[in-house]
Amino acid sequence: MTDVIIAGGGPTGLMLAIELRLHGVDVLVLERDTEPTKFVRALGLHARSVEVMDQRGLLERFLEHGTKYPLGGGFFAGIAKPSPVRLDTAHPYVLGIPQTTTDRLLTEHAVEVGVAIRRGCELVGLSQDEDGVTVELADGTRLRSRYLAGCDGGRSTVRKLLGVAFPGEPSRVETLLGEMEVAESPETVAAVVAEVRKTQLRFGLGPLGDGAYRVVVPAEGVTDGRTPPTLDEVKQRLVAVAGTDFGVHSPRWLSRFGDATRLAEHYRTGRVLLAGDAAHIHPPAGGQGLNLGIQDAFNLGWKLAAEVNGWAPEGLLDTYHAERHPVAADVLDTTRAMMHLMSTDPGPQAVRRLVSELMDFEDVNRHLTEKIAAIGLRYDFGDGHELLGRRMRDIGLKQGRLYSLMHAGRGLLLDQTGTLSVANWSDRVDHVVDVSEELDTPAVLLRPDGHVAWVGEDQQDLLDTLPRWFGA
Repeated sequence: MTDVIIAGGGPTGLMLAIELRLHGVDVLVLERDTEPTKFVRALGLHARSVEVMDQRGLLERFLEHGTKYPLGGGFFAGIAKPSPVRLDTAHPYVLGIPQTTTDRLLTEHAVEVGVAIRRGCELVGLSQDEDGVTVELADGTRLRSRYLAGCDGGRSTVRKLLGVAFPGEPSRVETLLGEMEVAESPETVAAVVAEVRKTQLRFGLGPLGDGAYRVVVPAEGVTDGRTPPTLDEVKQRLVAVAGTDFGVHSPRWLSRFGDATRLAEHYRTGRVLLAGDAAHIHPPAGGQGLNLGIQDAFNLGWKLAAEVNGWAPEGLLDTYHAERHPVAADVLDTTRAMMHLMSTDPGPQAVRRLVSELMDFEDVNRHLTEKIAAIGLRYDFGDGHELLGRRMRDIGLKQGRLYSLMHAGRGLLLDQTGTLSVANWSDRVDHVVDVSEELDTPAVLLRPDGHVAWVGEDQQDLLDTLPRWFGA
């Protein structure tokens, strides 16, 4: 019996698999597609996802293939404002990197750490009992695991088989997307795009650096979203929106996406859990979808590993839904708001102008930027210190940096007093005695995902807190 089967080999499923392997969990990833997708849906990693990669020692390989962009570059509804000063992160940028590259890098690392990945395996059935989950594949094969994670996208088979409700709104607008060659000169393309985007922000032609362009243009209506557009359809919409088709030709791939917004009622059904687009879908405004999924996996991984390894305190696995469901609900509301602000209708345009004025206030700009970057998030751990429930940013220590100590995915007590002890939890929590000019508190206890679980200097208070997150 496998410990955990993961349905879906995209960024969410791969990140979850990597996290589980850190704790010795046996993982099998089942991916329906026989080959990696060529579609580039997402274009970058926001600050919190960059931190996640840094916490696990993966960031350097991503930086080699990405480009840093300022956080204030119009990521909130395309409203261009300067980056806020003194953001609470050591990575105040967006890392531009195609999703296909992110997929490849995560796949390579997953294989390195022992994740088994099977392509061309479509899950078509599942059942569960008190001991585990049985999954059925399209070829009739049956597999058994202790837990199943559905990371299989917005049309998740796992979610449908579970019967989990997916309330929300269907698509009201649709957008065409693709990569193709362009006959017009770069100067002409840039001039036309700049003019059209004064009013239509769901439009753009961006050079890819190899002679091709990424083309985005509003569709005429709404379809079922399953059939890719034709090149003729793209040309017609370019003429309708921009007055020219730019001589587009030789498409590498074409796709379409809508603005459907839905959130699963619950993320856990017995031994089956949902993450990423299987749990929530929303418009791509702000580029949050891939990032939200990676952060779901980062929250779930250590908790599911603790359950598999037998030391999870009661209710730990349920905190996955309790913590991540409200985060997704907030992201859905934010993308709804951004889609409204990007409408060409007079009312939304008036609201957009007002929001743009408000963003000239530093606190407003920072608040909205932190929403997109997911660095303003605070889980509800109860009353206490202002750091409690927040993720700890990377800080400098006398002997190095904080995130370099978190690569193993364990809890961490950063002790500036040298008088504390993690006692019998040393197999799950690292105790680091060091000091930082950036930390104005005696000691902090961090969960494996970097969120602050305790702040203080009282040994008994620490011992009372450790079982809540790290078991008896």
